Amino acid sequence: MPGSVTISHTDALVMLSHADAERLTTMMREISHLLDTRGPDRLTDAQVSALCEGKVQHRDELTQWASELSEYLKAHL
Repeated sequence: MPGSVTISHTDALVMLSHADAERLTTMMREISHLLDTRGPDRLTDAQVSALCEGKVQHRDELTQWASELSEYLKAHL
């Protein structure tokens, strides 16, 4: 994966290799599932807080964002 991503705060465009985009799509879909599921595989509040800059109450927003990003990437591969 190193070298396949180009990001700069001066660039308007971010580029990923096709393989990395596929991997990111799968990862975001799984994160969304782990946020939304019930049971022992669910991400804990502490894990959600770490992903949301200390704001556990953003679980629903993070779930929706991860799901939408996954679907967007999948549609554009």
